[in-house]
Order: sequence, then structure tokens, then C-alpha cells
Amino acid sequence: MNSTAHRPVDPLAVFLAGLQAGMIGICWMLAWLGLSAKEQGRSFWTAENLMASVFHGDAAIRRGFGFSTLSGIALYLLIYSLLGAGFAVTARTRFTGLGAVLLGVLFSVGWYCLWFRALGQTVMPLVWLLHAENSTAAGHVIFGALLARFPAYLPKPEQAAADGPAAEQRNPLPNGVPSGPGSDWEQPAAAAPAPEQPGEPAPPDPDLS
Repeated sequence: MNSTAHRPVDPLAVFLAGLQAGMIGICWMLAWLGLSAKEQGRSFWTAENLMASVFHGDAAIRRGFGFSTLSGIALYLLIYSLLGAGFAVTARTRFTGLGAVLLGVLFSVGWYCLWFRALGQTVMPLVWLLHAENSTAAGHVIFGALLARFPAYLPKPEQAAADGPAAEQRNPLPNGVPSGPGSDWEQPAAAAPAPEQPGEPAPPDPDLS
């Protein structure tokens, strides 16, 4: 069983962790697509320029980096970060490490089939027609595997719980007394031991007088 399954799960924390996992995953996926394009004799920015054609049409298809490339990068980052957040909210911490990886890969490849193959012909025809299918599918496998790391970005509540009692032991306060800067309460100093009283003189012995 994955140890993260025992953490208290906050929905907002899970969403943000998935958003971070999706952002990291798409950066690695774009790096893979760029290197694959270079091996095929194409531009490193081919995938981003193709995605920019959603906004700029044929003008975005260029060899190299251009101003329109930024819109393609932004669209990739936006969509795939939200995919990471959606995956994290759906999966939570119900699966072990291997199960989460398999589910993430299945989720990502399913998105590729839907977005690039089924809807792409209508929504982004140039991407559907010109994208490198094998490299893009492999990139989604990488993205899906990295999605499974979202529990690593969750906050660790055990650290905060361990710091709390230690702080209370260092500065114990009576009930109802505010703590922190500006508080007028000070701990009373330990009382000094009372000085020893000299003993009373013994009465004279009548036999000696």
C-alpha cells in the first residue's frame, strides 16, 4: 500500500499537486517532442508551432521559434496542467505506485486518442494532419507516467503536527493568555530558595553556674 494513502487529503491540495505534476509532465513531453523532431530533421519547435495553428492558422507553421510559438507553448501548458489536476482529483491516493503509473498512462493515451485523433480533425486540422503520431503517442506515455508522481507534491502534515507540540513545550502559556509578539505575559521566574534561619541559642546548663 502506498504510504500517501494514509495522509489526510485536502481537495485543494490535491488539485494544486496535480496542477504541478501536469506542468512538469508537459515540460518533459515537449522536450521529448523537440528532440524527436530534431532527429527527424525538423525544427525543435515543430509541436508548439503546430499547436499555435489553432490561433494563427497556416501562418504559425514555420521552421524555428517565432512569436506565434509562444501561444502554442501556452496552450500546451494550460491544457496539460489542467489534465494533471483533473487526474489527481479523480485518482486521489487510492492506488499504489505501479497502479497510479498504469492509470496515468492509460489516462494520457486516452486523451491523445480523443484530442489528436478524434477531435483534432475538426478542432485543429493542421495538428491532426501534420503531427508525428508515434513520437506524440510516446510523449503522452511519458506525460502519463509523470502524472502518477502527484502525491509527492502534496503537503506533509506530519511535519506540521510534529512542530506543534514542540513549540508548546518551549513556550507553555496559561489558558486564555495570547501568545506571539506583543504579548505582555512573561513567565514567572522560579522562586529563590528561602535563606536558612539561625537556630535559637541553647539555655545555659544550671550545673555549670
